[in-house]
Amino acid sequence: MGSEVLSEVLSLRIDGELLDRLKQHASKRGMSVQDYVVRTLIRDDFDERFKTAVDATEKFYGAA
Repeated sequence: MGSEVLSEVLSLRIDGELLDRLKQHASKRGMSVQDYVVRTLIRDDFDERFKTAVDATEKFYGAA
């Protein structure tokens, strides 16, 4: 059996200037605005989880 990817729709109301900036960032990377926003959120979530893991490790072993 293949793995299924479940997705949901999230609708956002954002400022026109922000949308323009998102379009520019996405265009520079050859991405759609949707893909750019999703990848940015994934990266931010990873960074946050990584920091939490590092903090927990430092707490367990004691900060140097």
